[in-house]
Amino acid sequence: MQKTQHLFFIALLPPQEIQDYANQIKQYFADKYASRHAQKSPPHITLQPPFEWADENVPVLEECLQEFASEHKTIPVILNDYAAFVPRVIYINVVRSPELLALQANLMAHLESKLGIVDQASKTRPFAPHMTVAFKDLTKQNFKAAWPEFEKRELYFEFTANSLTLLFHDGKRWNIKSEFPFAQNEKAIAS
Repeated sequence: MQKTQHLFFIALLPPQEIQDYANQIKQYFADKYASRHAQKSPPHITLQPPFEWADENVPVLEECLQEFASEHKTIPVILNDYAAFVPRVIYINVVRSPELLALQANLMAHLESKLGIVDQASKTRPFAPHMTVAFKDLTKQNFKAAWPEFEKRELYFEFTANSLTLLFHDGKRWNIKSEFPFAQNEKAIAS
């Protein structure tokens, strides 16, 4: 019998008011630059890129993420202005803090050692945290039109990331499957 698999990825999601802001920017790109692909997922910072996982083994994956989250503290996240991966991606810049870099590296190592989940591309390039607002279907021509508009646009948000989020692809868009709260700072320090 064939095992059903879905694509999953693991991310940090900002609070709702920041998601609302990012979704407005995504809608602007959809309306003005015909770039709708970023609307297929909630605003997020990817920690573990998409990977295939058997549906029947999702409880094992969730247990592994619960264990990881319970051993990590909440972390501060700063979103500062816009940036781009020329010539196709425009994103909200995420400041590369030591806490965020450590969390991502620890998560990748945990998933590899416990479940054998490895993203080869991530092993060969540095982690570049970002929150995408336009990509894939943003044409090079529309990128050239949009980037000067966003290059100098200011944006600043701070929030505390207090959980990991597991998302799955339903064939059309990314949906939240489950969330795993980090340990509260006092508890994590005491343990």
